[in-house]
Amino acid sequence: MLSTDALGVRLDRATGARTGKALAKLGLHTVGDLLRHYPRRYAEAATLTDMSALGVGEHVTVVAEVVRTSLRTTGNGKGLLQSTITDGTSRLELTFFAASRRRLEWREEQLRAGRRGLFTGVVSLYRGTTQLMHPECRLFTTDDDPHEEDVALDEAERPIPVYPAFAGFESWKVAKAVRQVLDPLTEADVPDPVPADLQARDGLPTLLEALRLVHVPPDEAAWRRGRERLRYEEALVLQAELARRRARVEQEEAVARPHRPGGLLDAFDARLPFTLTPGQRRVGEEVAAELAAPRPMQRLLQGDVGSGKTVVALRAMLQVVDAGGQAALLAPTEVLAAQHARTLRGLLGDLAEAGTLDGAEHATRVALLTGSLPAAARRASLLDAAGGRAGIVVGTHALLAEHVQFADLGLVVVDEQHRFGVEQRDALRAKAGRTPHTLVMTATPIPRTVAMTVFGDLETSVLDELPAGRAGITTHHVPAGNARWTDRTWQRVREEVDGGGRAYVVCPRIEPDDAPGGSAGADDDEDGADLLAAATGTVGSPDAAGTRPPLRAVLEVVDELRARPELAGLGIGVLHGRMPPEEKDAAFAAFASGASPVLVSTTVVEVGVDVPDATVMVVLDADRFGISQLHQLRGRVGRGGRPGLCLLVSRAVPGSDAHARLETLASTTDGFALAALDLELRHEGDVLGAAQHGRTSSLRLLRVTRDADVIDRARADARALVGQDVTLATWPTLVAAIEESLTGEREEFLDRA
Repeated sequence: MLSTDALGVRLDRATGARTGKALAKLGLHTVGDLLRHYPRRYAEAATLTDMSALGVGEHVTVVAEVVRTSLRTTGNGKGLLQSTITDGTSRLELTFFAASRRRLEWREEQLRAGRRGLFTGVVSLYRGTTQLMHPECRLFTTDDDPHEEDVALDEAERPIPVYPAFAGFESWKVAKAVRQVLDPLTEADVPDPVPADLQARDGLPTLLEALRLVHVPPDEAAWRRGRERLRYEEALVLQAELARRRARVEQEEAVARPHRPGGLLDAFDARLPFTLTPGQRRVGEEVAAELAAPRPMQRLLQGDVGSGKTVVALRAMLQVVDAGGQAALLAPTEVLAAQHARTLRGLLGDLAEAGTLDGAEHATRVALLTGSLPAAARRASLLDAAGGRAGIVVGTHALLAEHVQFADLGLVVVDEQHRFGVEQRDALRAKAGRTPHTLVMTATPIPRTVAMTVFGDLETSVLDELPAGRAGITTHHVPAGNARWTDRTWQRVREEVDGGGRAYVVCPRIEPDDAPGGSAGADDDEDGADLLAAATGTVGSPDAAGTRPPLRAVLEVVDELRARPELAGLGIGVLHGRMPPEEKDAAFAAFASGASPVLVSTTVVEVGVDVPDATVMVVLDADRFGISQLHQLRGRVGRGGRPGLCLLVSRAVPGSDAHARLETLASTTDGFALAALDLELRHEGDVLGAAQHGRTSSLRLLRVTRDADVIDRARADARALVGQDVTLATWPTLVAAIEESLTGEREEFLDRA
C-alpha cells in the first residue's frame, strides 16, 4: 500500500480503537490497508418493497419499524433472536442464530422496539411465516430526521458492497469504516502509481476515483470500471518490476560464447541417433544466438514431459564449452542430479571422456557434485571444476558451497527453478567472473498468463511436440474400492514386467503411521509437490462422508505388493527422500537394470527420472495430487519404444471435483491444456507465494486465469516505461508501489523466476 500521511494513519486513530482492533483481525492496520480491502462481491441494488407483496426467494429491502424483539437460548445451547417489523400494514419476521446467546445481545439492543431502519435480505418461508434470515440492518439514528431517512433510501438503491468480514464485525461495519476514512480524502492524499499519460490514453479514473467507484458505486457499471482500473494497476506494478529487472541484467556484460565450427557441438550433432524436432531446432537457434551476444541470456525453457528439453540444454552447454567456458546444471535433488549426469554422459559417449584412453580427440568431462559423494569422488569433481577439465558440472545445492570454484563459468542451467531461492541462484551465478548466461528449465507446463506474471523478466521458449518414436501413454482412472479392478491393476503390472517393462508405484506418504489427510509429497524436500500446489496448498478432497482411510504409504504398500500372488517372484524396490543417498542410488540402479522391476516410491521420481524400459505408472490416492503433478508422474513411462500405461487409483466420489480432475487427466495428454485447466480449477492463489504475515494476497483483483489481455497491455506499457528510464525514477509513485507490493517473501518468490 502506498504510504502518505493520510494513507499511513493507523486505523485505531482513524476509526476509533474498538473498530481498529476489529479491523486488525482482518490484517488491516492503516487507512491504506482498509481502502485496498475491496468488496468480494456486490448485492443487487435493492428495490424497496411493499411487505404485503413479498415473494419467497426475492432479495428485498424494506423500510420498517421494529415491533418487538426476543432473545433466547435454544435446546442445543445456541442463541436465537427473533424480531418482528412492520411497514404499518404488514409484518415480517427477522431471524438470527449465533453460537451463543451472548453473541446476539448487541443485536437485541440494536433492534429494540420502536426503532426504524432498512432491512435487506432474501425472503424465506418458515411454518407459514415470511422471514428474512440474518438480514443486513441499517437503523436510523433518530426517528424524526427525514434527511437521514432520505439518504438511507437513496443508498439502498445502489449496489451493496459485501466485504470479507467475520462474526461480530459484519460486512456493513466494514463498509461504514471504509466510508469514514474514504470520504475526507482528496486527490493529494492518494498518490497514483499509474503514470498520468497512461491514464489519459485509456481514459482511466484516478486511484482515488477508482477507490470510490468500488467502495461506493452508484451502479454496476461504476464498480466494474473501478475494478478494471485497479486490476490494470496491479498488473502494471508487477510487470514494471519484472521489466526493470530484465533491463538491469541486459545492461550487464557477459562473455560472448559463439558457436565454434568443428567443435564438440558439431561432433555431438553428427552422432545423434535421432532427428531433432522442429521445436528443438527453433529453440536451439534462439539460445545459440543469445549465447553469442555479449549480454547475459535470461531464458525460460518449458515443454511438456518428454519434449526433449535436456537435449536443448546440452547443446547450449556444448556451445559454451566450445567457446572456452563451463556450464553448471543445478538440480533440486540428488536423484535428479545423478540422473542428469548419467543422461548427459550417455548422450555424449566418448565426448565426455576427456583424459581417458576411450575419450574422443576433442572431449570434455561431465562432473557430478552432490553432498553425499564419497570423499575421493568429491575431491576429483572439485578439481575438475576448478581446473576447467570438466566442461559440464552437474550438482545439487552442493554446487553452491563457498569452496566450489569454476575456471570460467559461462552458463548456468537451473532445472525445476521454483525449488530454489534467490540466494541459492545468486550464489552460483557469483562464481562466474562476469554475469553468466542463464537457462531456466521447467518440466511443468506453465500457462502463458502464469509465465507472463511469474517469469515475466525471462524470454520464454516452448517445446510443444514430442520427439519421433514415442509410443504415447494411455491413462485409466481406477476406483480403489473395486476389488476386481484392483486385482486387474496388479495383473497388468505383472504383464508389463513379464514383457520386459518396469513399473513405478507412487504413494503420497512414506510411513503408514503419518497423520492422514496431509498433502501429497509432504515428507521431505525431495518429495515435493508441484509449482501450483506449492502456491495453493493441499489439493485432495475428502469423500462424501467427510472422512477417508489413511493415505497409502510406501513402507506399507511394498509389503502388500510382495505378498500379492500376481507379483510373486518379482523384485520390488523402495525409493523415497529419507533414504541415504547410497541406498537411493542402489534402489534406482536395481530398478533400471530390471533386478527390481517394480519400484514403490514417493514423488521423488516426479521429474527428470528417465528409464526407457519403464512402461507402467500406478499412482495410489491419485486424487491427493494436482493435475500437473500427475501429468509429470505419468511422463516417467512410455519414454522408450513401447507405449506407456498410467493407472490412477483413487477413492474420489463421482461428481466431485477430484473425480472430474482424474477423468480429465485420463482424457488428454496435452500438458499445457491440463496446466491451464488445473489453474482454473484450483485458482492461482497468490502466484507470488502464499499470503505472507497476515496480509492479503498481493494480487487482489488480477486473475491470471482470466486477465491475459490486461497482463499483456501492462507488460507492453511497463517495458515502454523502462525503455524511457530503466530505474523508473521518473515515476516515484510507481516505484513506491513496487517496493510496497513486492517485499519480503513475495520478492523472494518473484526472484525465483
